[in-house]
This record gives sequence, structure tokens and C-alpha cells, in this order.
Amino acid sequence: MNSHTTYKKIASYEAHKGEFETCLLLYSGGLDTSVMLKWIQEEYECDVVALTIDLGQTADNLEEIKQKALNLGAKHAVVYDAKDDFANILLSEAIKANADYQGGYALSTPLGRVAISKVAVKIAKEYGCTVIAHGCTGKGNDQVRFEGYITTLNPKIKIIAPVREWGMGRGEEIEYAKKHAIPVKQQADKPYSYDENMWGNTGEGGEIENPELIPPLENILQWCKTIETASDKSETIELEFYQGVPTKLNGKEMKLSDLIMKCNTIGATHGVGVFHLIEDRIVGLKVRGVYENPGASILIKAHKNLEQLVSTREENELKTFIDTKWAYLTYGAKWYDPVMYHIHAFINSQNKKVTGKVSVKLYKGNIDVVSLESKYSLFDHNLATFEKNATFNQNASAGFIEIHNLAQKTAFNVFAFEEELYKN
Repeated sequence: MNSHTTYKKIASYEAHKGEFETCLLLYSGGLDTSVMLKWIQEEYECDVVALTIDLGQTADNLEEIKQKALNLGAKHAVVYDAKDDFANILLSEAIKANADYQGGYALSTPLGRVAISKVAVKIAKEYGCTVIAHGCTGKGNDQVRFEGYITTLNPKIKIIAPVREWGMGRGEEIEYAKKHAIPVKQQADKPYSYDENMWGNTGEGGEIENPELIPPLENILQWCKTIETASDKSETIELEFYQGVPTKLNGKEMKLSDLIMKCNTIGATHGVGVFHLIEDRIVGLKVRGVYENPGASILIKAHKNLEQLVSTREENELKTFIDTKWAYLTYGAKWYDPVMYHIHAFINSQNKKVTGKVSVKLYKGNIDVVSLESKYSLFDHNLATFEKNATFNQNASAGFIEIHNLAQKTAFNVFAFEEELYKN
């Protein structure tokens, strides 16, 4: 299938047929990348090195994916374990930034794209590849992330994006796969597309696309139980943080990648961290996704409450603004913009005192922080108690109220009878 007549390459970093002999393909083993592994060999008449990166995804057998790539004609198939780097370098920042894009999305895919791009540039150099191919569509965010990050990390690398070029829809891809004996999971009656790593699982396609339809979660969710099938018994877990990063779960010290995945397992049982999100894409489209991020939701809720306990109102107010900006920049493919360096400096500074224990109760989709403990807590029992105590000087309260209320009282009494200013 040749659709170069309809797709015109205008960016300087887009590769053309005949310019290269070997291409590195970011290979997930799913529908798009399986079809394009064959398609690239035919269309560009080049060898393909398939790269699959382990970011803690659970649905895939990575060795089977590697063998599948070889069966489809890949010259080499590489599986790269990036779990610990992903957790320690990127997800630690996500926790400290209370990662949340537009109401519940913990940014698993945008953060994963940062990790994948970094590894891809490294492996491309090792295998002598000057061209990298990805499986993103022309309507999505990930093309912006992959192409932006890869060409930032190595401006000499060229890109091909087969899904933009070939013009096939999801149904046509399934037919192409059948024609070329490419095994894929997607079927016409269950056309959902997923992107998974340890930080979350995103679902798109089918009924999810149209906001007027109710997504059948029992058919869509891969990690979490629905509310109806979630455990009937609540569970309380204890998390311990050091400078904003979780280090222990229920008293057991764990490396971050293991702790996150354990929280996923626990949270999934209780159906927590499932979101229907109306989302604004980078390219301007309004779309809907169903996102599962149980572990991330638990850790962020626990972290945010602990952070609020040890920070002043002014700190928490500014942090909310900074977190929102961090989320939009992370989502919007700006991880390497210099402003992120400054944002991380602020976030890490505030998180130096986010150390302590948090108890979290999980039940039927709910995450409730039920107790907090920190040596940096700004709660002072002697000051805050409603019991009789002389530490707080209540004699000063009336004077404080008079001064605090002065501007409001003055303005109201000057303008209260001005009809034009206070018209109902």
C-alpha cells in the first residue's frame, strides 16, 4: 500500500525512502506497530530493528513480543529494561508534583514517552540507526512527544511515522493484519487500544471515543475491578515518605518501582483510580479516554495530604499552581524545556520536608487519607485543641478580627447604598 501521494513530508527531520538502510522501530507488539513492522520493510525496502521497552507493563509477555518481531522479519529485536530508571527519575518527580492532568490522569503515557525516547536514542546509536519509526497517529499527542524529544536529544536523527502516511483506519489495519498473517488482539467487536506502563493504563477507541455513549467498563478495564465487583471489605495501608518519595509500604522498605506496582495490585482490588476523562489534546482535539492509575492515585493522594500538613497555606497555594503548570508541560511534550528545570527546583525544595507516614483507607473506588504523621508537621496540639488551654492567646482574637475586617467593613458602608454598584 503506497499513500505517499496523499501524505507530503514537510518537516526537515522526516526521512525519505532510499536515504537509509536500517530503521529502529518503537515496537509494542500491538496492532499498529505489528502492521508497520511489515509495512516499513515493504514500503521503505529497509531492515528493521525492533525495540521494546519494559516500563512495568503487565499485559504483555515481552519475550513473546520479541519473538513476534523476529517472526515478522525484524533484523534484530531488543527488549530493554527501564523500570527502575522510569520510577526513580521520572515517577518520583510525578509523585512530588501530585501529577494530575485535567482531573485524575496521572500522566502515565506522557511520562512513558520521555523514558522511551531517551532509550530509543541510545539504542539507535548502538545499532547504527539514523532513522526511528513510531506507531503514533497524526491526530494524537504521542507523535509530538516522540518526535520532539528524539530530535531534541539527537538533532541528527530522522523520523518516519507510518500511521500518518498509510491512511488506514483501525478496521483497515485489522484487515491488513489478517491478510499478512499478523497476529493481533484487536477485533471488530472489541476495538480498544491501550497504552500501559507501571504508572497507568490508558484505554481509547470503541465506545470510549464518543462522550454520548457509556463505556462498558466490564469490557474495557484491564487492571481494576469495577465498583460493583470490587472487594466488599475495606483495606487500610500505611505509606512512608522521605523527601516526597515513598520508601515503605506497610512498614516494608521497597524500591520505588516495586512499591508502585504493589500499590497497583492493592488498588485494583478496590477499584480505585479509574477515570473517564474529557481531555484536551496538544493538537487541539477534544477527546475522551478511560484511564486506570490505581497505584498512582493512592500515592499522589497520600503525598498531597502529607505535603499540605508540613507546608504553610502560602506554600500550598503556590504549589497547586506549580503542579498544574508541571502537568500541562509534561502532557504537552515540554519535558526538556528549561522552565521544567526551574519548576523541579521549586518542587524539590518544598518536598525536602515531606517526610512521614500516611495511612490510606481503600474501599469501593474511594481513597481516603485517615491519618498523618511527620516530624515537620505544622499541627500543634496545644495551639489547635478546643479543650481549655492557655497556649493560644484568645484575648488577641478580637483585635485581630477588627483589623482583619477593616477593609471589608469600610468598603461595604461606603458603597452599600449606591444602587449602581450594588444592583441585584
